[in-house]
Amino acid sequence: MGRPRTNDEEVKERLVACATELLATGPQESVTVRAVAAAAGASTTAVYSLFGGKDALIGEVRDRAVLGLFRGLSAVPASGQPLADIHALAVAYRRWAVEHSHLYAVLFGGVQSFDPSGAVSAGDPVRPLLAAIDRGLAESVIEGERTSIALSVWVTLHGLVTLELAGALDAATAEATFRSTIDATLRGWTTPAVFRSLRRAEPAP
Repeated sequence: MGRPRTNDEEVKERLVACATELLATGPQESVTVRAVAAAAGASTTAVYSLFGGKDALIGEVRDRAVLGLFRGLSAVPASGQPLADIHALAVAYRRWAVEHSHLYAVLFGGVQSFDPSGAVSAGDPVRPLLAAIDRGLAESVIEGERTSIALSVWVTLHGLVTLELAGALDAATAEATFRSTIDATLRGWTTPAVFRSLRRAEPAP
């Protein structure tokens, strides 16, 4: 009988999946080469031959999370209405987080840091949001400093999504709270003229 294969694509995907789950459900310090290999039914040698070590494996998980969220947000088409675009990006963000809860936990659970003053790379998930904010600023639909607006939207989104993923909100409450809170956040950044028009368009209580 030949030696078991330790470096094929199937083993690689199992290692990434198990590392993702371990990172999402426990502290990063507890994610060892031995623990990931055991969870994946592979040898520790496979981790080193496929990734070079634990740090590179964690980096692979982190890169997949970043890429997945970026692709999910980049798939949202731009329209002629910046506020609608930002709202659509918020919907896409929440959908991706719910559908990829472990990757989301890895992305914002301590493995990935967030530096609002840092440079935005081509594949940064915040890029589509910044582009929509820029359109809103250029068209005088919203006003303020773009980084502050982006942080406001993201912090609101992250708080809502985190509570939903933790099971703190039932489905109906999560849906209603998401829509009302995102709408209120966006209204807060609109120019006075747009704000008044939005308030007039709201249905009477």
